[in-house]
Amino acid sequence: QVQLVESGGGLVQVGDSLTLSCAASGRTFSGSAMAWFRQAPGKEREFVAVITWNFGMTDYTDSVKGRFTISRDNGKNTLFLQMNKLQAEDTAVYYCAAAVGPRRNYRLAVGYDYWGQGTHVTVSS
Repeated sequence: QVQLVESGGGLVQVGDSLTLSCAASGRTFSGSAMAWFRQAPGKEREFVAVITWNFGMTDYTDSVKGRFTISRDNGKNTLFLQMNKLQAEDTAVYYCAAAVGPRRNYRLAVGYDYWGQGTHVTVSS
């Protein structure tokens, strides 16, 4: 059974940093892509960042470029999201997702096969 378990969320102040983790189990994710999405209250789930498992290619939504860094530890099957200079607009539930096999567009949530339960990030001003 495939499981993605996020951790690391919490309440922080504007300008603070936070690192999210996503532990994957149940299968190997070589050849896959893993991503972070987020959903703010009253809004649709949106793409944040993606990393391909084999080659480590990354992509970010514009609002987090230069502030967030996605990375992974292949040996531990773990995905990370380092978030710096957090803003109130970053407040959301953050979800880890995994896509098995290549996708034309990694920014679309429908392309992901597995999802975590989410971790809350609240940025207080």
